[in-house]
Amino acid sequence: MRYHDITKDDMKNGDGLRVVLWVAGCSHHCPGCQNPVTWDPEDGLPFDRAAEEEIFGQLEQEYISGLTLSGGDPLYEGNREAVTELVRKVKSRYPKKTIWLYTGYRWEEIRDLEVIRDIDVVVDGRYIQEERDITLEWRGSANQRVIDVPKTRELGQIVLLV
Repeated sequence: MRYHDITKDDMKNGDGLRVVLWVAGCSHHCPGCQNPVTWDPEDGLPFDRAAEEEIFGQLEQEYISGLTLSGGDPLYEGNREAVTELVRKVKSRYPKKTIWLYTGYRWEEIRDLEVIRDIDVVVDGRYIQEERDITLEWRGSANQRVIDVPKTRELGQIVLLV
């Protein structure tokens, strides 16, 4: 896996102050995407031990609510294995921190992926420029859903985060 940036003290990509990993690789290529530079899976930097430790160092801070995975698409086929491993490590080391994941895939396509078991919130769906709405919290277009993963899995139906 490759990545473009690790953002610290981010307030726009999930609840609370967060560390955000911006991965490389996306096959959706949504018109109007805010991050088209992240589409190429060969671009950016290799996600190595130093990058992982940078994230862990941020998560050590009490004021950091958790990790957000964005991009690109963390669930781009070439990212899934590394993202699953990272999420497993974060959940193991920091069980009280939340993990948010932004993806262009719909919940119905990803709900059975192994990585989903350790995710707290999924923001799903492609960005649709015609449905852009800057008043929406944590998403860019009205078709995207902010899904409470534990409650959704427990009830067997989509529960949106309020």
